[in-house]
Amino acid sequence: MDKQIPIKNIYYMLCYSWDALQEKELVSIDTTEFKNLLDLFAKVLAGGLEYLIKRGFDRQYIEAQEEIALVRGKINVSNSIKRMSFVKGRLACQFDELSYNVLQNQIIKTIVDKLVKHGSIDPKVRQELKEVSRYLREIDQIPLNMKLFGMVHIHRNNHYYRFLLNICEIIYANLLADEKYGRKRFKDFLRDEDKMADLFEKFVRNFYKRELSGCSVSSELIKWDAEIADEYLPVMKTDISIISKGRKLIIDTKYYKEAFSYRMNSKKLRSENLYQIFAYLKNSGQNCEGIILYPTVEENFTHTYVIQGHKITARSINLNQEWYQIQDDLLAIVEESI
Repeated sequence: MDKQIPIKNIYYMLCYSWDALQEKELVSIDTTEFKNLLDLFAKVLAGGLEYLIKRGFDRQYIEAQEEIALVRGKINVSNSIKRMSFVKGRLACQFDELSYNVLQNQIIKTIVDKLVKHGSIDPKVRQELKEVSRYLREIDQIPLNMKLFGMVHIHRNNHYYRFLLNICEIIYANLLADEKYGRKRFKDFLRDEDKMADLFEKFVRNFYKRELSGCSVSSELIKWDAEIADEYLPVMKTDISIISKGRKLIIDTKYYKEAFSYRMNSKKLRSENLYQIFAYLKNSGQNCEGIILYPTVEENFTHTYVIQGHKITARSINLNQEWYQIQDDLLAIVEESI
């Protein structure tokens, strides 16, 4: 199923999940066809850097040490003595210097250089990366690890970096070394069902947060309707709870290569999905409805049941269509219930 989701749609889903729709509009990909996700991410990174070049790179004060003739900042006496700076008419000084050579720029520089050297990048995209990389010549490459991405301080004045660092992080997380040939290959996370399930959930939740007005949209903790609720009861946390005018809609997103299970050549809804959404509704009170939402690329389906007074619908959203159609379909799903 996941092989057929258009690559552009994956990008739009990521932008919603990152809450980066404003940044998405700055990089136009609508007129380009991409063979794979790595080319798309490289193209987006090149376009994002073009915007950053015009806007100005982030810079910060960093501590510098240098032997200089005039005192600047603090004199490092011990280093001055060790280096015999006095004999040369100089002093070893420590001072703060405003520099572009900061972590966020170093991460981007390192990823861009890796992409330029990557063998499978589209030549046109590689050339775009080479052109923007000229503006990063004074930035150092650094050894990367996943912790570094969380160490960058994002604030109002450099908020656009969050989008670029998200792109860099997903490239880094999926760019693996091929031990047999000593080359780098891109692990397509579309094949990772757990990652795609997480992306699908965040996309749908943030879509409704952004596109629905007059509604409360969140992930909700539901308390068990039990006389004794101790720590041994499992936590009930919805993927998406939408509350409007005293009504609640609980959406549970699921991502499978096959939405249905098969028993004795008979197609069935997955029982564990029904049990889960029913438990949410049973413990949420009245005026509550549930939807189990599955992504598909071919088969569309809607199956509605009323179980012990609770309406439950298992339905699909087709991700293999134009993006505006996906938006319309998602809104229509909610408008029927809220």
